[in-house]
Amino acid sequence: MDHSEPLIEGTDPFTSEVAMPAPGGPRIRPRATAERQLAAPPVVPQRAPALLRLFDGAPWLGLRILSDFVVLAAACAIATRIDPAAGIDPLLALFPPLTLLCLDSGGRYRQRMRDAALDSAGAGFGAISISAMTIFALQVLTGAQTPGGPVLAWTWLVSIVAVTSVAMALTAIQRNARRRGLIRRRTLIVGTDPTGLEMAARLRRLPEYGLEPIGFLDARRALPHPPGALPLLGRLGDLAEVTRRHGVSHVIVCFPAGSHHDTLTLVAGCDELGLETTVVPRLSAAVNHQTRFEYLGTQPLLNLRAVDRESWRFMVKHVVDRIAAAVLLVVLAPLMGFIALGVKFSSPGPVLFRQRRAGRDGQLFELLKFRTMIEQDDAQAYELYPELAPRGIAPGGVEGIDRRTRLGKLLRGTSLDELPQLVNVLRGEMSLIGPRPERPEFAEMFRHEIERYNERHRVRSGITGWAQVHGMRGQTPLADRVELDNFYIEQWSLALDLKILLLTVPALLRGS
Repeated sequence: MDHSEPLIEGTDPFTSEVAMPAPGGPRIRPRATAERQLAAPPVVPQRAPALLRLFDGAPWLGLRILSDFVVLAAACAIATRIDPAAGIDPLLALFPPLTLLCLDSGGRYRQRMRDAALDSAGAGFGAISISAMTIFALQVLTGAQTPGGPVLAWTWLVSIVAVTSVAMALTAIQRNARRRGLIRRRTLIVGTDPTGLEMAARLRRLPEYGLEPIGFLDARRALPHPPGALPLLGRLGDLAEVTRRHGVSHVIVCFPAGSHHDTLTLVAGCDELGLETTVVPRLSAAVNHQTRFEYLGTQPLLNLRAVDRESWRFMVKHVVDRIAAAVLLVVLAPLMGFIALGVKFSSPGPVLFRQRRAGRDGQLFELLKFRTMIEQDDAQAYELYPELAPRGIAPGGVEGIDRRTRLGKLLRGTSLDELPQLVNVLRGEMSLIGPRPERPEFAEMFRHEIERYNERHRVRSGITGWAQVHGMRGQTPLADRVELDNFYIEQWSLALDLKILLLTVPALLRGS
C-alpha cells in the first residue's frame, strides 16, 4: 500500500492496529507498520519541463536578474537612438549595474513564496530613479561634455516601463505554470493543530504559490480530522527520512505537539538538509506591515503595532477619497446620465436603488446604486436569504428569483450600477476602498456567527476592496470574504490602496 495514502480515522500510522468497519460500512485496508513505511521506496517528484524550471527556485532569481539587466541595457540603447544628437555618455554604462544594486537593496531579488509584479513595481520605480539621479550627479561633478540630460530622462522613462512590463510578463508565466501544476514544490507541514490543517487547505486553494502539501509531521499518534485529508507521515524526529522519501523541498512549521526544544531541533534539521523553511507566528492575526523585528540582548522580539485609523494617513485617505469622487462624478456625468435614461425607460420604477447599510462604527447610511431589477418589497428579498445561511454564503448577487432587467444584467456584470456610490463617498459615508457595507440585519446576524466579523466596522466601507479584487463578489464564502477584509484593515497603507485600485481594473474587465 502506498504510504502517502490518506489516513482513515481510527488508524494509527505507527502501528498495524486498525479500527474495524461497521457492517455495511466502507472497506478499510490495514496500514503498514512504521518499519514497512520507512522501507517504502522514495517518491520521485515529477520534473517540470526544462524551460519552466527557470521559473522556480534559484534559477528564477537568476532569470529575473538577467532579464532586468538586459532590459536596462536595452533602455539605454533605445534612449540613445531617440536623441542621437546628444551623443553617447560613457557614464550611462553605469546605469544597468547601479540599478541592479539598488533593486537588490530594495529586496527585489529575495526568495519569496510568491512574486507579485505590482509589489515590486514601486521598488523598481525607486531604484531606477535613484540610479538616474546618481548618474546625473556624476555628470555634473565630472563636468561631462556630452549633454546627457535628455538621454538620461529617456533612459529613466523607458526603463520604468520596460522593467515593470517584463516583470509582470514573467510573473504571469510563473503563476500560470503553478496553477496548472507544471511548477510545484512538495511541501511538508509540521503540526496537525487547526492552524496546520487550515494551512494544508489554504495551499490547495492557492496553487499560484507553487507549494503542493503532501502530509504532516507531528508528535501526535493520530490525526484529529476526518478521512480524505492529508496523511500523518511521521514524528518530528523522522524529518530526514520523510523528506528523502517524499522529495520534500519546503517545510511550513505551524504549532506541533511536543516540546519547544523538539521544534527548534526540527528547524535546525531543515537548515542542515537545505530545505526552505517558513514558520507561522503564534500571534499571526496581530502581525502586519508595521511589525518590527528587534533584539532585547540576544532575545528576538516582534514589536506589534496596530493600524491607527485616526492617524494622518487616514486623514489623507479621506481627503483623497472626496477629491477623487468629485472629479469622477464630473468626468463620468455623461455616462451616468445615459445609464439613468436607460434605467428609466427600460422598466417602471425609480432610477436609483436605495438601501440601508451599516458603515464605520455600525452607523447606518443610505447606499445608492442604479436600479437593476424590477421592484420588489425588500422584506421579500430578505426571506430568500436563509437558504444560503447554512452553507456560509454571503448575501448578494441574485437572491432567489432572478429579477434583473436586461439592462440590469449588463450593469451588474460591469459594476456600472455602483457608480452612484461616488455620491456616498463625497458625503463621507463611504471610501473608494474598503470592506463592502452590509445590510444592518445581516451585519447583526454575522456579528454573532462569524469570527472577527465586526472588525470591518473599524473603517469606512468601500466601493471596491481587497476581497472584491480577489473575486469575493456576490454569493461567495462569507468566512473567506471576512478574512480578506480583515487582512486589508490590518495591513492598510496608502500603497495597498493604490494596489487595489490598479487591481480593480482587470477585475472589472473580467466581469462578475
